[in-house]
Amino acid sequence: MAVRRGVWLVVALLSVAVLISVAGLTLTALFVGRGPQVAGNSVLMVRVTGGLQEVEPGGVLGQLLESPPTVRSLTDSLRKAKVDRRVTGVIIRPAGTAALWAKVQEVRDAIVDFRTSGKPIIAYLEQGGEQEYYLASACDKVFLMPTASLDLTGIATYELFLRGTLDKIGAYPDALHVGEFKTASNIYTEKTYTPSHREMAESLNRDLYDQLVAGIADRRHKSEDEVRSLIDHGPFLPEDAVRAGLIDDVAYEDELDDKVQLGSGTPRFLPLRDYKHVPARSLGLNKGPRIAVLYAVGVISTGESSNDGAQVLGSDTIVQQLRKIRADDSIRAIVLRIDSPGGSAIASDVIWREVMLTRAVKPVIASMSDVAASGGYYIAMPAHQIVAEPATLTGSIGVVMVKFVIDGTLDKLGMNMEQVTDGRFADMYSPVRPFSPEERKKVEEQMQATYEAFVEKAAAGRQTTPERIDSIAQGRVWTGQQAKELGLVDELGGLSRAVALAKARASIAEDAEVELVIYPQPKSFYELFQAPFGAETPAMMRALLGRQEGKAVEALTTPLRLFRRGEPLALMPNVFLR
Repeated sequence: MAVRRGVWLVVALLSVAVLISVAGLTLTALFVGRGPQVAGNSVLMVRVTGGLQEVEPGGVLGQLLESPPTVRSLTDSLRKAKVDRRVTGVIIRPAGTAALWAKVQEVRDAIVDFRTSGKPIIAYLEQGGEQEYYLASACDKVFLMPTASLDLTGIATYELFLRGTLDKIGAYPDALHVGEFKTASNIYTEKTYTPSHREMAESLNRDLYDQLVAGIADRRHKSEDEVRSLIDHGPFLPEDAVRAGLIDDVAYEDELDDKVQLGSGTPRFLPLRDYKHVPARSLGLNKGPRIAVLYAVGVISTGESSNDGAQVLGSDTIVQQLRKIRADDSIRAIVLRIDSPGGSAIASDVIWREVMLTRAVKPVIASMSDVAASGGYYIAMPAHQIVAEPATLTGSIGVVMVKFVIDGTLDKLGMNMEQVTDGRFADMYSPVRPFSPEERKKVEEQMQATYEAFVEKAAAGRQTTPERIDSIAQGRVWTGQQAKELGLVDELGGLSRAVALAKARASIAEDAEVELVIYPQPKSFYELFQAPFGAETPAMMRALLGRQEGKAVEALTTPLRLFRRGEPLALMPNVFLR
């Protein structure tokens, strides 16, 4: 009876999905291409949330329901507002912090660019942490809610170590790595920082702190020493922040138009959720020669890309997209937009090969977002030029592999696992014993070969020697700013800078407008019908049918679930920043 109810529930869900699909496509036909009406003397309200994404969710629901703004929707809206005579000013409302900093820097760059229009852009803070204030400081003026504090105290990095937990449950992580700083497996194998791990963490943290200080000093007209001293005295009460010159005044949101002239007459407030649908072409933007922007987002794995609980960058999907772009004669150049900590070394090499084939036909520029490290750096290497934000985490040229030995866990649970084998090394990946010395030697040889290939290809891409790359590789993660100094990236900046370089490579005039063609492209009716809720449909079905066994564990071990046994990984460590 329960099974029958479950079947009927699935049938009902699919019926609803079809209706939603039809309704969604009807609404799209009615409204897409007909942007919202923008009145004169409008003030654009831009709320910048902490969970900035590169791409919007798929499926009909993802297209119909209002999703949080992406990096591109924010920066594009500011670019449109810059030339739109109907928009007389902008209010930025940072709300919530992100895990990393590069996307925040990209939005900040767009704010700085908007200021060249001469139109006012002000920031309003209901809460003021480091990232919120870093964004706000790029504006003409900064206002803080009277009852809030400016929580400016510096940069802290957090890394989680699970070895003690694994010991308690009788699990042993048998890990191997190539590279002194390849610390991706340390979350499982260590209880605290190793000396190399701490050295790398301190270097990253200090560089990001210096970038925060420099950014505030530049926009608030203070010396860097003054800013460091102020940070050491934070957090600040509102009146103390005003006296320190960190903010301009305190105010409630409804008082802003009394404190700043945002246009002539009474301003009309225009939400970003409406303005982002204004066609750029109606303002003379996003037209002309075509440049593809291919998004490569998520943990790299073989097969298709998905977003089933975690973003997965599938090598098959990226290869198909690159071949499609390569065959389109109207596309003059390609920007490969990467936000990935890496993953499978095999899948990374598959993508690397396809980028190599593509660069022989058309200019390819890599644009790095928050993270383009390990496998994420691997797929960027063939690009003609690489662009990163100063806070991008990149590099991590190294290899790691982990197998979990769970005989102790099984024993605690009263379980026993036996095996039957044929072949000398048939059970080398056995989950109930560590590698033997002979097996370990074979795995290390494979990993060393993968590392050497990584280094050689990086050297070829960077036009230097393998020895030079090896000296700055060793699995070490660098900020984009450090990577620029080391020659791992060519220029600092965001997607707009990468597009400018692509234009130059494609012999397009510097001041010419171009049309950005986004890949992967929107799904067809048939694709939406197949998966009306996006890639999450299988997970939703399991939830509705009550098949939730082990979901919490799956979520925690997503990177490990994606890979085949014994697969060398080009994966960077987890880093949490505040």
